[in-house]
Amino acid sequence: MSELSNAALLAYIGTMALVTYLIRLLPLVLFHKKITNIFVRSFLYYVPYAVLGAMTVPAIFTATACVPSAIVGGLTAVFFAYREKSLLFVAVAASAAVFIAERLIDILL
Repeated sequence: MSELSNAALLAYIGTMALVTYLIRLLPLVLFHKKITNIFVRSFLYYVPYAVLGAMTVPAIFTATACVPSAIVGGLTAVFFAYREKSLLFVAVAASAAVFIAERLIDILL
């Protein structure tokens, strides 16, 4: 793979900064009144959850050595999150479940 020149790298960083800035600036400039449309408000309410799910679920299945341990970890996380445990507890419990599942799979296979 060829190395990027400094000028190209700065152009890429500048483009990303501009796009990111515009995405954050345009809603502030274009919308002055409170959004009253119930559909739009409910859509905007659920967008962060949908994005988080879209980023997290694929990562669950690619972060472990095998799919069964990923399923065990994911189900453990869902179980403790549903029981309203803290984020730290859910993360540690899911990680521990994946670790134990992978050790058991190594022993059995």
